[in-house]
Amino acid sequence: MALRLFRSIVLTAIAAGALPAAAAKPPARFPVYPVPRSEQLRGGEVAIPRTVALVTGPRSDSSAVRVARAALTRAGVRRFEPGGHATFTVSLGVAKPAGVPAEGYVLTIGRGHIELDGADTAGTFYAAQSLRQIVTEARPGWLPALAIRDWPALPVRGIVEGFYGTPWSDRTRAELLDFLAAHKMNTYLYSPKDDPYLRARWRDPYPAQRLAALARLAARARADHVLFVYALSPGPSICYSSSNDEKELVRKLQSVWDAGIRAFAIPFDDVDYPRWNCAADMTAFGTGEAAAASAQVRVLNEVDTTFVATHRGAGRLITVPTEFWGLNPSPYKDRLAAGLRPDVIVQWTGSTIYSPGISREGAAAAKRAYGHDVILWDNYPALRRLSRLQLAPYVGREPGLRASVLGVTANPMFEPEASKIALFTVGDYAWNDAAYDPARSWAASLAELAGGDPVATAALGAFADANYASPSTPQQAPQLAALIGAFWQEFKAGSSGGPAATSLATALRQLTAAPATLQARLHNSAFLHETAPWLDATRVWGQAMLASLDMLNALRDGRSADALADRQRVLELVTLAHDYYFFGNGQSIPVEVGGGVFDTFVSAALAEMDAAGR
Repeated sequence: MALRLFRSIVLTAIAAGALPAAAAKPPARFPVYPVPRSEQLRGGEVAIPRTVALVTGPRSDSSAVRVARAALTRAGVRRFEPGGHATFTVSLGVAKPAGVPAEGYVLTIGRGHIELDGADTAGTFYAAQSLRQIVTEARPGWLPALAIRDWPALPVRGIVEGFYGTPWSDRTRAELLDFLAAHKMNTYLYSPKDDPYLRARWRDPYPAQRLAALARLAARARADHVLFVYALSPGPSICYSSSNDEKELVRKLQSVWDAGIRAFAIPFDDVDYPRWNCAADMTAFGTGEAAAASAQVRVLNEVDTTFVATHRGAGRLITVPTEFWGLNPSPYKDRLAAGLRPDVIVQWTGSTIYSPGISREGAAAAKRAYGHDVILWDNYPALRRLSRLQLAPYVGREPGLRASVLGVTANPMFEPEASKIALFTVGDYAWNDAAYDPARSWAASLAELAGGDPVATAALGAFADANYASPSTPQQAPQLAALIGAFWQEFKAGSSGGPAATSLATALRQLTAAPATLQARLHNSAFLHETAPWLDATRVWGQAMLASLDMLNALRDGRSADALADRQRVLELVTLAHDYYFFGNGQSIPVEVGGGVFDTFVSAALAEMDAAGR
C-alpha cells in the first residue's frame, strides 16, 4: 500500500511544524478527507483487474457513475462489463445501507468486489468521491482492503460568494462547484455584492446571455450534488409596502427558476436602519429597528407564500437579517422571530461579524434569539484586512453545533484558489466535527493543493505559515514565531550560533526559497497568479530576516564593518518588502506578510545593532 498522501502530510508536518512527531507512526486508516465516521483497514491489498462488471442501482446517478468510472480507470480498469460476467464486480447504489442517514454511504473494498452504496444518490456520489481519493493515493493496480461507514455531521456544508468587489468568473464558480463536490460539501450561495442584477439593479431582468450562464452553473451544481442558492438583495432600494415591488421581486425569482435554479435567499444585510426608501414605509411601519424587521418580515412572508410554497421542489427560503450577528435578543430580532414564517431559515455570522469563536452555547443562544433554524454564515477565510491572505485552518468552532445550526457556509477570500486551503478544512469540520483535527486537516489540505509533491508541500507550508492569520488566530507565522522566540532566549543568554539560531536560519532559508520552489513545482497557475505579490513579499522578508541574523552574528563577532553593511541591506530589503501591492476592491493595497512577527524581529535586530553603536 503506497500511502503517498500520508507521507506528504508527515513531510509537511516536519517541515512546517504543523503536527507533533508522533504523527509519523503508521496510520490507523487510509487517508480519506473529510475524515470518515468509521473506517476499518482489513489488512492487505486487493488487485484491480483490467475488466470489471459495473452494476448500478436506484441510488446511483450519472455523476456517481462518472466519478467511479474515472477512479477505476486510473486504478487500471480498461473495460466495464454491464452485468455480472466479470470476476470482479463494482456495485454502485444497488443496496441501501441500514442505519445510514441522508447523504451517508458505505464503501467496501474486498477480494473480487467493490461496493459503493449510499442512503440516497448523494451518498453514493460521496462514496465514489472517497474511492477517487483512495485510488489516487494507492499504488497502481492495487487498493487497500477496507470498509468505510460514513455520513455528515451537518446537513448544510458549503460556501457563500458574498464579498464586495469584482465577482468571480463563471469558470471559477464552476471549478469551485467541483471542489465542493470532491470534499462532500453541498451548498453554494450565490450572493456577490457587485453583481448589479442582485442588488443595485435587482428589479431589472437578466440579459439572456447572463441568464444562460446562471442556468449552466445551476446544471453544474446539480451534477455535483450541490444546492445552488440564488440570493436576491432588494434592501438598498425596495419599498417594503409596495405591492408592485413585491411583484417585481417574484418576477425576478421566477426568471431564475425558469433557468433551473431551485433555492433562494432574500438577504437584508448592510441595510441602513433609519432610512426608508419610500415615504409610504414610514406610514406603514414607523421608525426604529423593530419597524425595519416588520417591513422585512412582510416581504419575506409574501415571497415564501406566493412563490416558494407554490413551486414544487423549491428549497426553503433563506434570509440574512440586518442584525446578522450577536447572541442576545433585541427589538429587531424579537420582531423577526415573532413574525417570520417558521420554515424560513436565518443566516448568522456568530457573536461578531468576524467571530473568533463559536461555541455550542452561543449557537443555542442565537437560535433562541432568532426563533428559527439557523445556518452559520462564517466570514472565514474572507479578508477582514484586505492586505492579508488568511491561510490558517478552520479553528475556534466547537464540535456539536448541529444541536442549534443546520450547517455552515464559509465566505471565501477574493482569491478562490488560495481560499481552498481553508475551505478544505471547513469541509472536513462540517462533515465530521467530532473527529476534526485542524493541524492534521491543514497539512492534508496543503498536500492536496501541492499535488502530493513533498517538496512543493513543504514550500507551501512555509508560505501558508507566513500568511496564517484568521479571526481565531490573529498572529501570522505562529510556527516561525516560536523559532524566533527560542532564538532570542538563546541570544540574550549570550550564546552565538547555538541550536536555536541554526533552526531559525534553516527555517528562514526555506521561507526565502519557498516562492521560487512553488513557481517551479506547483502545478496551479491560478494560485501562483493570485498570490504573486504575497509570494514576492515573502521572499524579500525572508531575505531581510536572514540579513538580520547575519548582522547580529557580525555584531557578536566584532566585525563592525560587516555589521554595518548588513544593517544597510536589512533597511533596503524592508523598504522593498513594503513595496508589493495587489489590486482588490477597486484599489491598490500594500500586501502584508508575517505581520507582527517578521517586522518585529527585524526591528528588534536593528535595535540590538543601534544599541551596540551608542
